[in-house]
Amino acid sequence: MIVDAHAHLGFDEVFDEDFTEDILLASQEQNRIDVTLVQPAIVHDLIGAQRQHDAIAALVARYPTRFRGIANPNPHLPEQEYTQEMLRCVEQLGFIGIKIHPFAHAVHPLGRHGRRAFQLANDLRLPAIVHTGAGIPWAAPSLLEPIAEQFPGLQLVVAHAGGMMLAGEAALLATQHENVYLEPSWVGGYIVRRWVRELGAHRILFGSDHADNAATELTKFRSAGLTEEDLSWVLGRSAAAVFNLKE
Repeated sequence: MIVDAHAHLGFDEVFDEDFTEDILLASQEQNRIDVTLVQPAIVHDLIGAQRQHDAIAALVARYPTRFRGIANPNPHLPEQEYTQEMLRCVEQLGFIGIKIHPFAHAVHPLGRHGRRAFQLANDLRLPAIVHTGAGIPWAAPSLLEPIAEQFPGLQLVVAHAGGMMLAGEAALLATQHENVYLEPSWVGGYIVRRWVRELGAHRILFGSDHADNAATELTKFRSAGLTEEDLSWVLGRSAAAVFNLKE
């Protein structure tokens, strides 16, 4: 089983990147990915977030065994709007996780709006995927340490695992907190191999970030010298456990 724990759908207003459905479907088929966890691209307003969430829900409805939704409204929205949209995504659309992008939404993880997002994820008992790496200081993995400490029951998926530059911070965070998981897209394979040995394969999740990057990331894992058992966890079983993909 292969689960892509980090993919996007929609037009991104920050990076001017269009993540299309055609690319997602083609990547799944070409790379034999069983399930893709899809989050919206970055938009700032409520209506834009709703449209992208609805597009993801429509994709899931058409391919219910192949896709799952991850919500990502702007944490700077008024509190009632943010909370209501998040509840709509979870309770009505069936989304299974929350994304927080400190860089693109200019949100401090330890600020009032950042903590509100983590509190809601904790209350809903859903994993929180957090962008790290590019966009320091707010995207530094070390800023998540107080969050992991405050919410020990909250599963934190560290997207990009700090990137190459802050990979050490991400590893330290995961070493100190068992509720932290690393999604190392764009991180070197030799680093991933060390993390699997030190943290355990069940703490590492495959993610493409962009569907066009899926083949590269899969090759990285498969050529990193991991055992077949480790690969089975990293490529699918870890994400299935974190996101409760029972089927």
